[in-house]
Amino acid sequence: MTLPIVHIERKPCWRLIPSRFPPIRLFERVTDPDDLEAIFELHALTNPRLRDEAGDIALVPPEDRISCPGTTIIMAAFAHLNRSGSRFSDGTYGVFHAANDINTAIAETRYHREQFLGATNQPHMELDMRVYLVDLDGDLHDLSCQKAAQPLIYHNDNHAAGQHLAGTLRETGSNGIADDSVRRTGGDCVAVFRPLLLSTARQGRHLCYVWNGRDIETVYEKRELGEDGQF
Repeated sequence: MTLPIVHIERKPCWRLIPSRFPPIRLFERVTDPDDLEAIFELHALTNPRLRDEAGDIALVPPEDRISCPGTTIIMAAFAHLNRSGSRFSDGTYGVFHAANDINTAIAETRYHREQFLGATNQPHMELDMRVYLVDLDGDLHDLSCQKAAQPLIYHNDNHAAGQHLAGTLRETGSNGIADDSVRRTGGDCVAVFRPLLLSTARQGRHLCYVWNGRDIETVYEKRELGEDGQF
């Protein structure tokens, strides 16, 4: 399959992750990406907990590594593997998935959280989610507006075709894929293969997904009261 290349600049794109993953700052404290290997080796010996939280730097090629304020959440997507895979990863490499707006990001993550909680028969619970805004600037392979032409890649649950496409593109040096959201009509998503296209990650609001044992019935924002008792 031959896909066109499109230049995408989004300031920001949106990524949601479960709040159980602690916000770490290791990459922010390293000024030169070339030093990351040595820093990780040092932490592997002296601080196993921090090593586990930061992930496996070896999963990111040296030429793709970034380090400066706002890069930890970016690098974490590549240094931690989702062994179950995703639409554009078979679980052997990391991908930074993000959406063009927060409503699309919610729709995408809400669906996947429901699938996991339902498959594991989880009882009623509330899931805290952390919102990140990240700037994207780069050339991606464009899969948008092709749902009718590529039904297997856009399949609701079977990701085999998407994983095959992504693996092939990534091996030939692709930066990633731009596609339409499967979970929200009109929404756009990206699957970025290289950290270098991303920058200036900053934390936004906190959300709560309310799981009733069957589906996520409510999504609401968690806000902290000010000193005056007002939001």
